[in-house]
Amino acid sequence: MLAASLAAVLAFLAWQHFYPVVAGDGWSYRVYVAEIPMVSALARDEQGTLYLSQEMGAGRGAVFTLDATGRRELALGGLSRPDGLAPFDGGIAVSQEEGEQPVFWLFAGRREVLFRGHNIEGLASHGNQLYAIEDRVGGGRLLRYDRLTKEVAVLREGLREGEGVAVCPSGELFYAEKGRQWVKRWRANGNDDVVLDALNAPGFVACNEDGLWITEDATHRARLLLLDPTGTVHTVLSHLRSAQTLLVVDRDRLLLAEQGRDRILEIRRQPAGAR
Repeated sequence: MLAASLAAVLAFLAWQHFYPVVAGDGWSYRVYVAEIPMVSALARDEQGTLYLSQEMGAGRGAVFTLDATGRRELALGGLSRPDGLAPFDGGIAVSQEEGEQPVFWLFAGRREVLFRGHNIEGLASHGNQLYAIEDRVGGGRLLRYDRLTKEVAVLREGLREGEGVAVCPSGELFYAEKGRQWVKRWRANGNDDVVLDALNAPGFVACNEDGLWITEDATHRARLLLLDPTGTVHTVLSHLRSAQTLLVVDRDRLLLAEQGRDRILEIRRQPAGAR
């Protein structure tokens, strides 16, 4: 009986590990680039250069550029868990999640320290402002850095494993707390409202005209979700492993870092009526 129960548990774990990613109705995917250990963040600068990060700690992390052939070139090394990238002021902002670390601005082969924080994970930019969120248990903050004044404002405190932050074209601000399994809309009056909860380790969030995109940073059965402007939730991909950053290339093409399988997926919207 014990052997049968153990075999059933092992079979279930194997099923979770090897079950392929499933695309929702109207979507397809393919492997864009494989064999990138600890791939985490993705971003493009104003010139269209694609950046990715490898989230290794203790100064072993790095940011690379990636060309159309899949060739990588080191852009910035010596980092400690680089987990956030965002286009900012013509270059790329880079966060580090391991302890107290600076947020860097990478431009034309040089780097500049913008500000410092504790376990900063997600980044998002909007004009001259850069938003950052700290992945700490109970003590995380939502921050806003102003490029013109060089000042850092604390927008929220006491966050539990804050991972993702996003700014919509309208200027609305959203953030994800993995420890509370929800995504919230930030309100200037302090009454932030929950827009989606009961999630499976929500991590990265992004916003465009399609709505709010959420990835789940769970090791098994994670999803890529889209909360559209009507409030309907769409499952774009399921059975992911540790989904990280989603990069919206254009309305019909997206890139997703799937850290649990060391790869980047390319996701495409299918024409109406296609199978």
